[in-house]
Order: sequence, then structure tokens, then C-alpha cells
Amino acid sequence: MIRQEDTYKIGRLGKAHGVRGEISFLFDDDVFDRVDADYLILDIDGILVPFFMEEYRFKTDHNALVKFDGIDNVERARELTGCDVYFPRELSDSEEGDITWAELVGYTLTDAQTGQSVGTIADVNDTTLNVLFELEDGKLIPASEELIDDIDTVNHQIKINLPEGILEL
Repeated sequence: MIRQEDTYKIGRLGKAHGVRGEISFLFDDDVFDRVDADYLILDIDGILVPFFMEEYRFKTDHNALVKFDGIDNVERARELTGCDVYFPRELSDSEEGDITWAELVGYTLTDAQTGQSVGTIADVNDTTLNVLFELEDGKLIPASEELIDDIDTVNHQIKINLPEGILEL
């Protein structure tokens, strides 16, 4: 069984495309193209299921058309519309110095000064100039590289120097 903590979200499936079973894939991280990955992991009703890719082609920098094995018509492709897409952390090509924001979801955020856990990262908002970690409890923490003290990819932990009073907001 694939565990959530062993993966990270890289996108979402959109609409079916054509009649051969292709489906639009909107992605935030093109890791599936950078490494030799034969499959992507889809969230099907809360269960993470691997789907092997026959082929894919890029439409834009953040959209690809994917053809999965066994999905051979538009009806089958429509069943996958809206599924979140994940990638196995173990296959990622990222090193500590070039880890992507998407890979940090699920990491524990720890105050570098006190060693206390601040929370678990539920999402990373990088749509604005100031990137924010959104914690599971809804708190927003600045994700500035100047504040990050250490990223431990083995234990999935980030030590951060928190600005004074940030947790009280």
C-alpha cells in the first residue's frame, strides 16, 4: 500500500482529451519528466493508486496530455477527472539544495530557537512574491530562504527561524 507520507502532490488531472483516453494533467512540478518514472500515483477515493503512463506530451509549461495504460477511451478518462496526482519521494531527483516547494508538503516545521514543533506543512503558497507555508491548523508562516535554517530530507523536517510574534497572529 502506498502511504501519503511517501509521496508528494505534483498536480491534478483535468478533462479528458480526444477519444483515445488521453487526459489533461495540470502540474506544479515536472519531476515526472526529469526522472525516469514509469508511473504516477492518483488519489482514487482516498486511496493512492499507481497508474503507468503509456505516453505524455506537453501542451504548456504547466499542462501535459497523459495516456495511461488501460485507459483507452474517453469514458474511462473522464472517470479520472479531478484526481490529485502524486509522485513517490524516493524517485525524486531533488537534492537538499534544490528541493521543490511541492516536496515540502508533509514536512514538520520546527522552531530553530526552541526546537518546538510549529506544525505540519499542508500546502505551500508560492503564487505571490512572498512564499508562505500553510500549516494544517491554518497558520501561515513565511517560507523565506533567509529564515530556513535546515531542511532534513530524511526525517522530513524543516528548522526555521521564526519572526518574533508570528505564531500569535
